[in-house]
Amino acid sequence: MLHTGQPAPGFSLPDSDMEYFDFESLRGHQHVVLFFYPRDGTPLCAQEAIDFSDHEEEFKRLGCQIIGVSRDDFLSHADFRDRFGLSVRLLSDVEGEVCRKYGVCQMREKDGHRKLCVIRSTFIIDRDGIIRHAFYGITPKGHAATVYQLVKELNGSGKHSCKSKKTLSSH
Repeated sequence: MLHTGQPAPGFSLPDSDMEYFDFESLRGHQHVVLFFYPRDGTPLCAQEAIDFSDHEEEFKRLGCQIIGVSRDDFLSHADFRDRFGLSVRLLSDVEGEVCRKYGVCQMREKDGHRKLCVIRSTFIIDRDGIIRHAFYGITPKGHAATVYQLVKELNGSGKHSCKSKKTLSSH
């Protein structure tokens, strides 16, 4: 598991359009909310991705990009994105390499078969590539609002300076 104060591991993964995203391209430029989720289309994963998508513009105004990662392939991501109207970038880590780097994998056994599963986790990474907050085993409801407040604090914005009509704290 990664912890606050550690450098965020770099990576390059394909998104739902099969375009590669290089994490290093954001270093020095933007904060990153990197969320890992178990599987496309499941109710809790959809809730989390929808919540982040609904407020993506507010995060962008804080100089923050939101990126979701799961072990689903890019075709599954494209379907998930289109079915739920998602705007956040979804990256495909089919082999689980990035999930392992971030310590969000765990082996589970079901019906006698062992399977590598993703723990729902979120990392707030500053412009310098340092992990400022790491959350493991999160509950999606209200999580985007919590993350938003923490990103605001990274910018020195405080807890009550949001002037957007659509506030995250209303969830």
